[in-house]
Order: sequence, then structure tokens, then C-alpha cells
Amino acid sequence: MTTYYAQGSPQADLSRDDLQAALFQTLHRLEPRKRVLALPPDYTRANSMAGPLTCLAYEYFGDRLTDIMPALGTHVTMPDWQRQRMFPGVPKELFRVHDWRKDVVTIGQVPADFVTAATEGIWHKPWPAQLNRLVWEGKHDLILSIGQVVPHEVVGMANYNKNVFIGTGGAAGINESHFIGAAYGMERMMGRADTPLRRLLNYAQEHFCKHLPLLFVLTVIGPRYGASPPSDLAVRGLFIGDDVECFEQAAALSVQVNFTVLDEAPRKMVVYLDPEEFHSTWLGNKAIYRTRMAIADGGELVVLAPGVATFGEDPGIDAMIRKYGYRTTPEIMRFVEQTADLPQNLSAAAHLIHGSSERRFTITYCPGKLSCEEIESVGYRYGDLDEMLERYDPKRLHDGWNTLGNGERIYYISNPALGLWASRARMQHSVPSPGTGRRQVGRGPR
Repeated sequence: MTTYYAQGSPQADLSRDDLQAALFQTLHRLEPRKRVLALPPDYTRANSMAGPLTCLAYEYFGDRLTDIMPALGTHVTMPDWQRQRMFPGVPKELFRVHDWRKDVVTIGQVPADFVTAATEGIWHKPWPAQLNRLVWEGKHDLILSIGQVVPHEVVGMANYNKNVFIGTGGAAGINESHFIGAAYGMERMMGRADTPLRRLLNYAQEHFCKHLPLLFVLTVIGPRYGASPPSDLAVRGLFIGDDVECFEQAAALSVQVNFTVLDEAPRKMVVYLDPEEFHSTWLGNKAIYRTRMAIADGGELVVLAPGVATFGEDPGIDAMIRKYGYRTTPEIMRFVEQTADLPQNLSAAAHLIHGSSERRFTITYCPGKLSCEEIESVGYRYGDLDEMLERYDPKRLHDGWNTLGNGERIYYISNPALGLWASRARMQHSVPSPGTGRRQVGRGPR
């Protein structure tokens, strides 16, 4: 088990040439490879640099890169415009669609006693490790799992083997994994590399997947200092390897780069959701997940969501959200115990918990394509988008604290997918320390 490349720091700014050199040097060490599968994320993770890295893999392997399967999880299939924008120049015929309901195989069961111990008694059943058939049966001699390590509400830190077991996993594994994370408590996990669900994924990888030629290509992404808008991003780290050490180094750097601790808990936070990236509350509720540890008790979160047109990415999950709404954890747990349909859709149940403020603060959703009645029916306040965009104009705001002309003081975030925010008053040892921001992580050629 090897970490082939590990380079990064909070001040690093790796160029495309740096990425190419690191990737090509690593791949050269692994030759010969004749049948390669790439597993990048979908367009909802376009900031990950997985698109350019996949293009570089195609440049290196040519026709030896036989399959590219975006790790959709439960997301909708990428339309052509997203595929072309994220993977320019890569032939369409290389892309495969992951069907998380049908085209999967259960490769093993994480034992119930291990699950019970790992989840601290939250879950007592065996956990089914599932993969897309192409990943499991495709007879590839290299599987490139590409993506960004960043704080995450279900598993603590996104990517590594989550990209495999969840991104290309099946309904049972996804449902139970999401519910385990929600029941355990997202505020206990976000920003941590060692979490209950990660232990299950690590067990599955170690016991069921040793023969799979997995290579993880992991980025850490942060805003370029002084950039305006902050969508001008920098690659702060690149980590390539086939073991957990590679992931843990990336996670340690991500905490320094992507975790913002505020001395003051904002009474009002305003979050903008780019319409190209966020078209559902299933995706857009990162505005809630990633800010919930920062907002003051009794405060307000305003979500500017011009592209949001639905609740769930999947029609079945959309129906569950509309039926039950974003309620408190005790309410959702009661629904799971007392209803017939929600226990069959545990990822939806988890999402409903994630999207709740637990009545600690109010959430004003301002969607471009959902009605007032729809928003209020799921438990949110409705805000008129045009009115709110005039009041909180993203073109005039900068990330962080802003004082408006009327004297109102807000904290603004232009993309909640890029990080995790917490206030010192609410941390209380529930989240990791971001450190000094000066520790270097370095191994491998530049």
C-alpha cells in the first residue's frame, strides 16, 4: 500500500502543469496498464478539478482509458452540456451512466458486531457494501477514483472510498449509510476523517476490494487569496495513493483550507447557490449543512437559490421530501419508526434531518422555480427571490462579513460547497481544530 504523491499546504497554488507532472509520473510508475476505468464526480463537484484530471488521464492513456463513469450516487445523469464543460475533448462514447437502483452488486456485508461498535450502537445490522457492476466485474487493470476532499455532512470528509461505495453504490448501501450519519449526528462528524461511516467503508475496502486496482487521486481546493469573486479557486493540495494514508493527509490539509471558525456567531447568514450547480434542495441544502455550526441561536439563514426547481434529484426521493418535510430529528425518527414508506427510503430520511435547523434558527428559502406553497409545505419560510436579490445582491457582496447601506450586518457565502463554517461559541469540541494553517504536507516530486 503506497502513497505515490503528497504535496500541499494552505498557501500552495498547484498549476495544471503541476497536476499533469504529478499524475503522469505516478501513472508511469504503474505501467503497463491496458484497460483503465475513471471514476470522477459529476458536475455538482465541478470545483474539484476532477474534470481536468480526468482529461489528463485520457491524454495519458488514450484508448487504454476504456470507461469513464461519473460517480453520481443518487444524482441525476449528467446532461451533455455538463459533460462537455467538465470533460472537454473527451469522447462521449467513453462515458457510462451509474444506475444506483439497478446496476449494482452486493460484494460483501460488514458484520453487525463491527457496525454496532463503529456506530457506537446507532446501527446494529450488517452494512451491505455495493458497487456498480462495471467497477466490480469490468476486469480493469486500473481504477482511478478522482475527487476533492472537503468537509461532508454524511461521512465527515468527502471522497476517498466514499466515491466508490456511495458514488457508484446501490440503494441499500446508500440509504443505510446516509441514515447512520444522520442518526449519529452531522455536527459530531463534519470535518473529521475518522467517523462511524468511514470505518464501515474502510472495512469494506480492506476485506472485499484488495484485488481491485484502485488508485485515489485526491485534491484539496480553496479560494485564491484576494480573489474576487472567490470562484477563482486554487489547488492547495494533490494526493495520489492506494491507501488510507493518502486520504488522511488530504483531510488534514482540507481542515486547514476549508474550515472557517468565526469569533462571532452571525445573526444572519446569506448563502448564494449558483444555478448551474444547484437545481434542487437535495444539493442546495449544503447552505444549511455547512453553516449550521456557525449561525447564532434565533438567527436566520437566507438561501438565494435562483436555479432550484425541485426538492429531490430522484422522483421517489422528491416525493418523500414533499410528503414529510424538513422536520426535527425526533419527528423524522418517529416517522421512520411508524410509517411504511420512509424506512424504505432512509437516504431521504437522513436528508430531511440534515435540512432541518432543529428549530434553533429560521431558514428563508428563495427559490427561482418553486412556489411559496411548495417551500412552506416542507417547513421553510419562503422569500421572494427578486426582492431578496435586490436586498442581498451577490455582485455587491464579498465572502465574509458585510455591512449593508441600511446598517444591517450579515455574513455572506458565495458557495457553501467549498467549506465548513462554525462559530467558536458553538464548537464546544464538536468539530476539529483547523490548526495554525502553516503545517506543510509534502512528499513526492513537484
